[in-house]
Amino acid sequence: MATPLFRRVLRATERGAFPGLRRWIWRRSYNLLSRLSGTPRWAFLNYGYIGPGAPFALRPEEEPSRPFVGLYHQAVEGLPLKAASVLEVGSGHGGGAAYVARHYAVDAVTGVDIARQTVRRAIRLNAGVPRLTFREGDAEALPFPDASFDIVVNVESSHCYGSMDRFAAEAARVLRPGGWLTWADMRSPAMLPDLDNAFARAGLVLRTEAEINEGVVAALDAMEAAKSAAITRIRPLRPVMRQFAGMQGSVLYRALQRRRVLYLARRYQKPG
Repeated sequence: MATPLFRRVLRATERGAFPGLRRWIWRRSYNLLSRLSGTPRWAFLNYGYIGPGAPFALRPEEEPSRPFVGLYHQAVEGLPLKAASVLEVGSGHGGGAAYVARHYAVDAVTGVDIARQTVRRAIRLNAGVPRLTFREGDAEALPFPDASFDIVVNVESSHCYGSMDRFAAEAARVLRPGGWLTWADMRSPAMLPDLDNAFARAGLVLRTEAEINEGVVAALDAMEAAKSAAITRIRPLRPVMRQFAGMQGSVLYRALQRRRVLYLARRYQKPG
């Protein structure tokens, strides 16, 4: 039952159907996940990325989450982070924002998420990380003044939004001139023209782009056993959670493997 239902949800998302309902479902799904999850491994809610090249440095306690951290490392490495004010939109349980705060000489990192329980869990999981704060807020109506941040990070979150136009406009609004939006998420090929138009209408200039399906699938494979053990404890929701987590054989796993869904990593700049 879960597989056909998940497939129908993906197809509806591709058509852009029911944006308000989509926001409502994702918001409550993440609130529920935050109530159910109880281990530090759930500090990340992304599918992960294992890239080429030498491994990047992590603390010993961060090593179990390396595949998840990898998605953030590729998103921010090489950006002008020194003394930067960073905003993560859709910060989830805060693992990515905490990584940026710990490993880069930023001025401050702010994580914002629409799901209240998710924000509360992020605060608990990352208590004591310097230069890091979390607050509740809507990606399509960010609670910050114009030109507040040097860098906006948006990782595997925008597929939940009702309007990419509103999000892109908000990201551009809160960026300072010359600032960067680093964005990574999944889209079917049919959705790419609307995606491109949303960022273009916001006045953001595409600087780099990569398709990272292979590295995302590698991360899903690497975390299969750990996710399976965690999902086993959520017995009533196990079939749905296997789909949600992108487990091997799931609808999304196969779509990423066969490139029917593209995982894209892009960097945009606000003209200065």
